[in-house]
Amino acid sequence: MIAVVLVGGIGTRLRPLTYALPKPMLPVVERPMIARVVEWLASHDVTTAVLSLGYQPDAFVDAFPDGSWAGVELRYAVEPEPLDTAGAIRFAACEAGVERETLVVVNGDVLTDLDLRALVAFHGEKGGEATISLTPVEDPSAYGVVPTDVSGRVLAFIEKPAREAAPTNHVNAGTYVFEPSVISRIATGRRVSVEREIFPGIVERGALFALDSASYWLDTGTPERYLRAQIDVLSGLRPDVSLPECAQREPGVYFAPGSSVDGDISGCAFVGRDASVDAGALIEDAVIGASAHVAAGARVIHSVLLPGAVIREGAVVEHSVVGPSSIVGTGAAITGGSVVGAAALVPDGTLLDSAQLPV
Repeated sequence: MIAVVLVGGIGTRLRPLTYALPKPMLPVVERPMIARVVEWLASHDVTTAVLSLGYQPDAFVDAFPDGSWAGVELRYAVEPEPLDTAGAIRFAACEAGVERETLVVVNGDVLTDLDLRALVAFHGEKGGEATISLTPVEDPSAYGVVPTDVSGRVLAFIEKPAREAAPTNHVNAGTYVFEPSVISRIATGRRVSVEREIFPGIVERGALFALDSASYWLDTGTPERYLRAQIDVLSGLRPDVSLPECAQREPGVYFAPGSSVDGDISGCAFVGRDASVDAGALIEDAVIGASAHVAAGARVIHSVLLPGAVIREGAVVEHSVVGPSSIVGTGAAITGGSVVGAAALVPDGTLLDSAQLPV
């Protein structure tokens, strides 16, 4: 199988982290998100993945210098200008010379345990032009809502309806199977949305199908969900997901080689290579990246410290993300889904609540 992976977005909601690094390159427990996506594709017999690139494309090429990961050949298609979802899919397929193949299409910022083989088999059985994977969510208003008949044929594709108006809570999960006819109908030379333009047209032809799945699924596009992705790995909610080489001290607690932990650990935690946690510090449901340091009296709770971050004495990081090589000063508090970018300084005693630094 051949997959097109959409990784060209600018990651607005995870700024300022994404000023320095594209969202799919952000780590989930020390492994880039895109690496975890490709590993999932590999486990379902995908042999080639075409990365549809736009924002900071060199970051992906540099991360995989031999052009492969987990046994999957990686090809790169860099958009000359933003083409939106459908435009990006067609450009990537044509650039890689696979536009006449049946293609799997996935979003590079979605983590899932979907049975991709089952989706492809369902697509073949129905004989339609395209098939969408669906997942149930509590609030469908932020997604494409997809009502179907008993055969799985899609009756409508409703992009981001009001919550009270949504006919179902089953939404587009961002994994598709496309026949070449879909690619050929995508206009060139302009932005084209697969959700707003292509899918409604296929619905009109009665050729769009959808398959529900209760498998693990997470769109990592907000700080809250990016944090959740880390804990889901550590807690075993995704038990087959690989972790970097490390020792498991107890269920959900992992220490990488060279790490030093004298502080207290509660809940789930990962302490990366050469990272250190001083006596008197508290780590709870958190990822401490490689070479990061948490000083005495500091608390890191339900948060992620990216590699090289420093949390000084008495500081608090709670439900937040601190970027690589950043410093949180003595007695400072970072809370409420705050995001601190790369190499930033949070001065001593500063309070950041639901904030971004720099803006």
